[in-house]
Amino acid sequence: MPVCTVSMSQDFGWNKKEAGIVLSSFFWGYCLTQVVGGHLGDRIGGEKVIVLSASAWGFITAATPLLAHLSSAHLVFMTFSRILTGLLQGVYFPALTSLLSQKVRESERAFTYSAVGAGSQFGTLVTGAMGSLLLDWYGWPSVFYFSGGLTLLWVCYVYRYLLSEKDLILALGVLAQGLPVSRHTKVPWRQLFRKPSVWAAISSQLSSACSFFILLSWLPTFFKETFPSSKGWVFNVVPWLVAIPASLFSGFLSDHLINQGYRTIAVRKFMQVMGLGLSSVFALCLGHTSSFCKSVVFASASIGLQTFNHSGISVNIQDLAPSCAGFLFGVANTAGALADCPGALGPPAPSAAGVVGVCLGGYLIETTGSWTSMFNLVAAVSSLGLCTFLLFGEAQRVDLSPTHEDL
Repeated sequence: MPVCTVSMSQDFGWNKKEAGIVLSSFFWGYCLTQVVGGHLGDRIGGEKVIVLSASAWGFITAATPLLAHLSSAHLVFMTFSRILTGLLQGVYFPALTSLLSQKVRESERAFTYSAVGAGSQFGTLVTGAMGSLLLDWYGWPSVFYFSGGLTLLWVCYVYRYLLSEKDLILALGVLAQGLPVSRHTKVPWRQLFRKPSVWAAISSQLSSACSFFILLSWLPTFFKETFPSSKGWVFNVVPWLVAIPASLFSGFLSDHLINQGYRTIAVRKFMQVMGLGLSSVFALCLGHTSSFCKSVVFASASIGLQTFNHSGISVNIQDLAPSCAGFLFGVANTAGALADCPGALGPPAPSAAGVVGVCLGGYLIETTGSWTSMFNLVAAVSSLGLCTFLLFGEAQRVDLSPTHEDL
């Protein structure tokens, strides 16, 4: 999307500030529906929420180039389109968490979630590679046609083979009626937020999201500035190729250890030691090497190990509250997303007001003139989340109570 936005800005004559508005508008929509998406998944089924939202965002994405050329108010239209797309995509991961917590056994959750995470990373690689080629060959509209069309094809497949028309009609009917439900299905939110284990999960999710997006945002710039003669595809592709098998391995290892009799919380904490602890060690190593090969290895190790969070904190949320895991994940992911507000265009501007996480990394690079400070920030954030989870993390259910409060 960033490269595509640059191409669009050239076609429509936008300056960097205007292009930045379009680029960051998706994020703000994405943040607003995390909790809603999880709550809907808990109430009507995560698979229905995912299919309905995907069909809507796929259509909007595919139709964006056509509608953009029909109106002279390109900036207004594109900003609204990206906000709407963000609103629709924001429900995906919370609804997915709700789906897995209801349909997958505890002993299989880690591998299932990790497999889904690996699929997401593979999809990023495929669409990124195809998007770059399409952008060069046919211009920015083709990227929207491709990604939107691919989404609609996926929706058609799921609708045909995994869901029935009756399921979707019932889900739409429930949504249209304002989600009337009996009292026992309401979220016990007061009970949840009195538990230290819930706050430990939220804190660890925030830390993992923050450290991941700092690296995601700044690693390309780090490689370009530190090794200007290096090939971009190496450091843009290799870490994600490592992340896919690492994610699958972490899920397999987690479920295997639990099936061997190890306590669930012990396994979850071990995964977080790998995902937040060891990954931050390799991030620190990036600030103390002048070798391109070693830097690629350290970056790949850090990104790959962060996928262990899928088998740690992401699944721990399902351990704590399987009846309302989507809602709880939505709360945690909103906190993580707000901590990683992206900048306008390219790397975030260090002077952007009200921005933390990614922009704090940029501020440290700007003021110290050293990349080491940014990697130290990653280590500090990761350590804080890890220590909190090691001290207060639990795996016992906290959503069981005869009295429930409304959301």
